[in-house]
Amino acid sequence: MLRYAALALAMAVIASPAGAISRYTSTAMSCAEVQARIASEGAAIMRYQSRSNPNLPRYDRYVAHERLCPIGHIGARDYIPAADRESCPVLRCKPEIRERLFQRPWVFSN
Repeated sequence: MLRYAALALAMAVIASPAGAISRYTSTAMSCAEVQARIASEGAAIMRYQSRSNPNLPRYDRYVAHERLCPIGHIGARDYIPAADRESCPVLRCKPEIRERLFQRPWVFSN
């Protein structure tokens, strides 16, 4: 019985995701470096200062492929500042919005 418990614990550890993710400041790297880091690591957190309020730090998780997004999310194009470009194209996970089929709020029943 103890052997099965140890095997189950080992399988749980192997199956669980690593939890660690790298964090970078996008404005300290060129756009090509930002994209290369995300591509090589699969996902990374990029930090930068807000354009509208320089005292406000901004950050998010960016991914190399949509399949790295959690269930219920899709990969959406986003742009972040880099050292050499104002807008560096990257991929960010966003919640998927599905329209409800057969729901017509404009139809009233009497």
